[in-house]
Amino acid sequence: MVMSHLSKLRPLRLGAFLLAGLLSLASPSAALESSTGALKVVAIASGLSEPWSIAFLPGGSILVTERGGRLLRISDGQVHTINGVPKVAAVGQGGLLDVMVPRDFAQSREVFLSHAVQQSTGQGTALGVGRLSQDGTRLEGFRRIFEMAPGSRGGRHFGSRVVEGPDGHIFLTIGERGDRPAAQDLGTHNGTIIRLNRDGSVPADNPFVGQAGARPEIWSFGHRNPQGAALDLQGRLWVNEHGARGGDEVNLIRKGANYGWPVISYGRHYSGAKIGEGTAKPGMEQPVHYWDPSIAPSGMMIYSGKLWPEWRDDIFSGSLKFGFLSRLDPDTGFSEERIEGPETGRVRDVREAPDGTIWFLSVTNGTVYRLSPG
Repeated sequence: MVMSHLSKLRPLRLGAFLLAGLLSLASPSAALESSTGALKVVAIASGLSEPWSIAFLPGGSILVTERGGRLLRISDGQVHTINGVPKVAAVGQGGLLDVMVPRDFAQSREVFLSHAVQQSTGQGTALGVGRLSQDGTRLEGFRRIFEMAPGSRGGRHFGSRVVEGPDGHIFLTIGERGDRPAAQDLGTHNGTIIRLNRDGSVPADNPFVGQAGARPEIWSFGHRNPQGAALDLQGRLWVNEHGARGGDEVNLIRKGANYGWPVISYGRHYSGAKIGEGTAKPGMEQPVHYWDPSIAPSGMMIYSGKLWPEWRDDIFSGSLKFGFLSRLDPDTGFSEERIEGPETGRVRDVREAPDGTIWFLSVTNGTVYRLSPG
């Protein structure tokens, strides 16, 4: 793995303007270095509480989720809390998680939210959809379209990234909830990526439809905790997922495939004990890239090349453990550049905006940042 050791950033001076005691907006810019030269980094909004996901609306507004349960809309220098958000189980790593704006938003005004919900024995990952009101202040008619099968306990490994497929189907990642063997059990949703129609029904061509004892929503299985997901420029689905001690993975997702957890892994248990049967087994997929030591990847973007042509098709992930943006270049064997500085503390999400700028969320700083050419 090839790494770039980048220079330290100048401290970012956050703006003093405070809105409703919550956020400061439009801070002065700083610069950081990358393989393409200087990048300008601007704090768009700070003072957030555990930001988890960001999405873009037509016209330049953005949506941001906070794990505790708030959905925010930032528009024209104003921050609004959106009403009508579902009740969430903000337990451990659970809460209000991903937000996805579909391609037909201008007509449908639909917004999809993944979140943790209380179930009979614990919490589980769910997905719902509502319509954003014309004035952008509330979600109307929010309804739950999927909830994982109950039975999980503990507050970890919810997965929860939402991606609209090229054909309009909806993908949702689900962690194994700390129940390792369940990731190999097609009778549970633990450790899977599911595929749904827009209304939550099951597509007839899902790989396990009609298989006795299998959950028909499942598209792939054997995942530990996929916290990043994105389509590439060919419309293929990729995810990144947490390993244990080492063995974080980037995977190209195929219909019906088994990604091996916890039978194979490039990591070890936190105790140092060996995981499963080794690093490979017939019938189980190999990652296209893995990190050892772990970086705790979260959020994923595959860049279009709009502003930085050199980065076309490159995979960006945030690091929750070390605080940087990871850029993987498939054309050079997934060599890695680490873009880091004071602003990149615990990056939870990274997205490309319609204009080609790169946006990311720092949990450490509670801030939305935008990167543009320096």
